[in-house]
Amino acid sequence: MFEKVNPYHPDKVADRIAGAMIDLAYQREENPRAAVEVLLGHGLVHIIAESSVTFDEDSVKPIVERIYGKGATLHLLSIPQDSHLAENQKGAVRCGDNGIFRGYQMTPEQDNLTFLAEKITEKFPYDGKYIISGNDMTVCQSHVDMNDALELEYMLMSDYGMTALINPLGPWTGGPDVDSGATNRKLGSDMGDAVTGGGLHGKDLSKADVSVNIVCHLLAQERRCPVSAMCSIGDDVVRFKVNGEYEDHFYDAVVAKAREYIFEKCGGFEKFAEWGLLRP
Repeated sequence: MFEKVNPYHPDKVADRIAGAMIDLAYQREENPRAAVEVLLGHGLVHIIAESSVTFDEDSVKPIVERIYGKGATLHLLSIPQDSHLAENQKGAVRCGDNGIFRGYQMTPEQDNLTFLAEKITEKFPYDGKYIISGNDMTVCQSHVDMNDALELEYMLMSDYGMTALINPLGPWTGGPDVDSGATNRKLGSDMGDAVTGGGLHGKDLSKADVSVNIVCHLLAQERRCPVSAMCSIGDDVVRFKVNGEYEDHFYDAVVAKAREYIFEKCGGFEKFAEWGLLRP
């Protein structure tokens, strides 16, 4: 069983706004330090950013209007990064978090639902949530009337062999004007079985929550086995456990691999936030 939400779910809207702000930070600095939290809904967008880059309303409001929509009231607090954390990163690339991390191969269900979620979203670019169990799906897709539901049910059956229950309670309207959204609240959708304590979104690459999680995921796909890792703030080496064997990776190499994934594979932090690690 697996659940996936699409990029228009309110929580993913929050993740995408946070990701777009991290993209902006990387446009302004080569190695920025930034942590962005977004809480939004019902016409309000609250953002707290702790960063080496100063975010102002003139630069953030266009991001909010593009992703959330025009007319929302923005409350933005941008403050400098903590001086102790800044000193930890001075002159080197070191771990910016404590944590344990895991990576797993994507299961056939996860791979299948991620693909189907993208196909449904291409047809209905609105708030949606999807569940899979074998060849059975539950599709909760906003802005779908009864005729659309029948068409969607037929498409999933005829094209992909899926039995789908579409909108069990009938048509509905979703999005951030109906529901609230917050960063890193849909990690099960983004990470599957690999969820631990850290969030993927709204953080720069020095944060282990981002880089080590990414590398655990990539190693799990490459080596076809579970991967785990641990590190502490200030570390310049991360210890990975791959197929029962320990491997030490320099933190700057971990960050470099995660950077390549974010910018070359995904197209930036905002695009990464759309689907997380389990992506089409």
